[in-house]
Amino acid sequence: MLKTLGFVLVLLFPCSLTSPRALGIDPDIVPQGLSAGSAISCAAESLQLPAGEILQTALSGYEKVAEARKLNRPEVITIIDFSLPSDKKRLWVIDLIHQKVMFNCLVAHGRNSGESMARYFSNNPGSYASSPGFYITGETYSGKHGLSLVLDGIEKGINDKARERAIVMHGADYVSSDFIRKNGRLGRSLGCPAVPEDLKDGIIQAIKGGSCLFIYAPKAS
Repeated sequence: MLKTLGFVLVLLFPCSLTSPRALGIDPDIVPQGLSAGSAISCAAESLQLPAGEILQTALSGYEKVAEARKLNRPEVITIIDFSLPSDKKRLWVIDLIHQKVMFNCLVAHGRNSGESMARYFSNNPGSYASSPGFYITGETYSGKHGLSLVLDGIEKGINDKARERAIVMHGADYVSSDFIRKNGRLGRSLGCPAVPEDLKDGIIQAIKGGSCLFIYAPKAS
């Protein structure tokens, strides 16, 4: 499975390619001298994918996670880009086998991570802030938000207290276009990556039980 996925990753999301053609971009419509990085950005934009640098980081990490740990769902990756404001669609669920974006939607950050932008991050219980880095999706349960998905952070000191903090994916009515129109931004969670109510079941079913999830933070800290 991983060999097949590796081949797909190289085809769809190359990290060290030198030509637009290798990205599936017609070279006749690309300005002369376009760099590999710019070509990846073009591909990301045309396929409604995360920005090229973030996509590369996510997929590079995904390969390391897949090598070091058992992924029961290696065919899918979820990427959240917290360098974008909350009124933008900054969550992607990508089907690596069929090379398509399954979901691209709004997602909330933690209350103490910031207003529209997520600027502050924490791994501490009670911080009510988001934690960046790589996660493996766990089991589902039915709680106060209905169907919810446990997330296990796998980066020590960065997000490894996620389960202790009850950081889960769930739906929320404050993750909606209506909320943005009234408030200028999404509502915020207690640190959970909350998604739209009408999409939560589909997203959770698509990624539950051992897939890779990556939350990008704009700061190295």
